[in-house]
Amino acid sequence: MADPSSYRPKPGQIPDSPGVYKFRDEHRRVIYVGKAKNLRQRLANYFQDLAGLHPRTRTMVTTAASVEWTVVSTEVEALQLEYSWIKEFDPRFNVKYRDDKSYPYLAVTLNEEFPRVQVMRGAKKKGVRYFGPYGHAWAIRETVDLMLRVFPVRTCSAGVFKNAERTGRPCLLGYIGKCSAPCVGRVTPEEHRDLAEDFCDFMAGRTGTYIRRLEKDMMQAAEEMEYERAARLRDDAEALRRAMEKSAVVLADATDADLIAVAEDELEAAVQIFHVRGGRVRGQRGWVTDKVEAVDTAGLVEHALQQLYGEESGDSVPKEVLVPALPEDPEAVSQWLADRRGSQVSLRIPQRGDKKDLMITVQRNAQQALGLHKTKRASDLTTRSRALEEIAEALGLDTAPLRVECFDISHLQGDDVVASMVVFEDGLARKSEYRRFQIKGFEGQDDVRSMHEVIGRRFKRYLQEKERTGEWDETPAPTGPVPAPAPAAPEAGGEPAAAVAATALREESREETREDSHEETREESREDDGRPKRFAYPPQLVVVDGGQPQVAAAKRALDELGIDDIAVCGLAKRLEEVWLPDDDDPVVLPRSSEGLYLLQRIRDEAHRFAITYQRAKRAKRIRSSPLDDVPGLGETRKQALIKHFGSVKKLRQATIDEICEVPGIGRRTAESVAAAFAAAAPAAPAVNTATGEIIEEDDGGSRT
Repeated sequence: MADPSSYRPKPGQIPDSPGVYKFRDEHRRVIYVGKAKNLRQRLANYFQDLAGLHPRTRTMVTTAASVEWTVVSTEVEALQLEYSWIKEFDPRFNVKYRDDKSYPYLAVTLNEEFPRVQVMRGAKKKGVRYFGPYGHAWAIRETVDLMLRVFPVRTCSAGVFKNAERTGRPCLLGYIGKCSAPCVGRVTPEEHRDLAEDFCDFMAGRTGTYIRRLEKDMMQAAEEMEYERAARLRDDAEALRRAMEKSAVVLADATDADLIAVAEDELEAAVQIFHVRGGRVRGQRGWVTDKVEAVDTAGLVEHALQQLYGEESGDSVPKEVLVPALPEDPEAVSQWLADRRGSQVSLRIPQRGDKKDLMITVQRNAQQALGLHKTKRASDLTTRSRALEEIAEALGLDTAPLRVECFDISHLQGDDVVASMVVFEDGLARKSEYRRFQIKGFEGQDDVRSMHEVIGRRFKRYLQEKERTGEWDETPAPTGPVPAPAPAAPEAGGEPAAAVAATALREESREETREDSHEETREESREDDGRPKRFAYPPQLVVVDGGQPQVAAAKRALDELGIDDIAVCGLAKRLEEVWLPDDDDPVVLPRSSEGLYLLQRIRDEAHRFAITYQRAKRAKRIRSSPLDDVPGLGETRKQALIKHFGSVKKLRQATIDEICEVPGIGRRTAESVAAAFAAAAPAAPAVNTATGEIIEEDDGGSRT
C-alpha cells in the first residue's frame, strides 16, 4: 500500500486550468482517469487525510504510485479526452457499465447498390441506417414482415441475391409480393433505393403521410371499380397500422428524445434508456455497474452519456436527452452532445406532463433491473466462491485461484496444429485476455511437445514483462538467498536462475515474430503507456486439457524457466479426472462438485477457442490457390480472373493470350499466372465422405 504523500505533486506544479488526470500504479498501469474544471483544486481533494476520504477513493490513492495530468483549453475537450482515455486504458477504478447482451438493431444498408433490410448487432457501420435498439430480434422481424407488404425492400443475403441473378429466378418473397425482386430486374436500382428510403422515413416516425396516401389511392381505386386493387391497398394500410401499434404513442408532440434513469445503492447502479422517436418508444436498453469510485447520481448520468453517445454522431444523438440529475457541468456536456449531433441538444430534467410520467416508467424499469441483477449476482457469487474454494482444497492451494489460465491443443491429423489460452478471473471468462498460438517448434502431431512449447512461450513473455518493469532484480547477490521477487535461488556460479533465464529470453525473443492478431508480440520497444500488456499478469493456476503426460510437460516448462509459484493441473476428458504433477493417482472430484463444473467450463471454453482457430486456419489453407503466389496480383484482379473464366479449373487450362483478354491483366502478369499454375502440382480431387462424389472447385479456388 502506497502513501499518497510519497507522490503528491508540489502545490505550485499543478495548474488551475481545465484538464484530465491519470493515476498510475507501481507497474505504470493507469488505474483511474478523471477530469476537472480546475486541476489544482480537484487533485488537492485526493491528498487530504486518508480518514476523510471515501473508502473507494482511499483504496484508489493508496493503490496508485504516481499522478499526471494534461491541460486542455475547454471543459468540452476535457470531457472528450476523459472518454477517450477510459476507452483506451480501461482503468480499474473508473465506473464501467456492463451490458449482458448485444442489442439488435433494424438496419438498412444504404451503402449498397440494392439496400437490404436486416437485423444487425455489434459495431455500427458507415452508410447503414439504424433503428432501435430492440429488446428482441423477433420483434424486428415481425415489424419488417408487416412493412414488406408496402415497402418490398430486399431482405436476402448477398449469396441468395447473386444466385437469383445467376438463375434469373427470384426467391419466395419475390413470388409472394414481399420483395420487389431487383435481382431479376423487376425494378431498377433507383426505384429500389426509393423504396428503401420510404421504409426509413416510415421507421423514423413520418407515418401519417404513407397511410394517408394509401387511403387516398384506395378510395380512388374503389371509385374506378378496381376492387381487387382497393382491397390490397386497404390491407397495406392495415399492415402499417399494426406495425405502428407495436410501439405505442408515449409523447403526443412527436418528440425525438432519449430518457435515462438510474437506480443505485451503495455498491451498484443500474441504468435504463428508452429511445423515443416520433413520440413512440422505438427501443430500450440497460446497463449495470459496480460503483468502484465515489460517484453520485450526476456522475453516473455523465458516465452513461459518455458510453451511450461516445461513438455516435448525427441523428443517432437525439434533439433532447432527459435525465434524472444533471452532470456536474451540464453546459459542457450539452456542448459535447451538440458537437456529436451537429446541432443543438437539450439536456434537462423533466418536471411535469407526459415526459415526467414516462421518466417514472423508465425509473421503475431501472429499479427492477437492479433488483434482478442483485438476485442473480448473489446466487452467482456464492456459487463461484464455493467452486474456487473447492478447487483450492482439492489441489492443496493456499488460497483460491482468482486467475486461472487453461491451455488446449487442436489439430487435424497432425496438420494446422494450434493452441489456445483462455483466462478466467474470479470464475468468469475474461475474453480480452484470450490468446492463440501456432505450434512452430516442430512438425507433426505431438500433444505433449506442443503443450511444453506453448507453456514455455507464454511464461517466457511473462518473465520478460517482469524484467522490463523491474519487478525482479537481475543483479547477483554476493551472499545469501536471491533478493525477492526472483523466482529461483542462485546457481553455483552465483548468478540467479531468473537472471540466466532472462538473458536467454532476450536472445530468443529476437528470433520470434508476430504470427497473428492474438499471438504474442514484442513489446520491449514500446513506451510504458499504461495499457494492459499481453502476458503481463501471472495466474495462480494453470489448467491443461489432458492427463498426466500433458501436466508433466507443462510443469517441466515452468521448471525450466525457474517458475515455482504457479500451480498446475490437468483435466482428462475420459473420466473427468484432475491430474497433478508427480502424482501417480488422479484427484477425483465429486460429480456434483461446483469446482469440477468450473474446471469443465474452463476446459470446454479452451477447446472451443482452439478448435475455432484451427478450423479457420484449415479453411484458409483449403481456399488457397496458385494465384496467391503471383507477385503483384491483388484481390481485385484475382476476382476479375475468376469471374472471367468461371473457375480456377478453367483458368488453369487457359493460354497466356486468353488470360491477357481479362481487363487489367497485362502480358507479364498473364505469364506469371500461367507459370504459377504450371509450377503448382495438380490437387487431388476432394471427395464427399458421405456420398462418395467428387467435389469440384468453385469460383474462389476452394472446394465446396
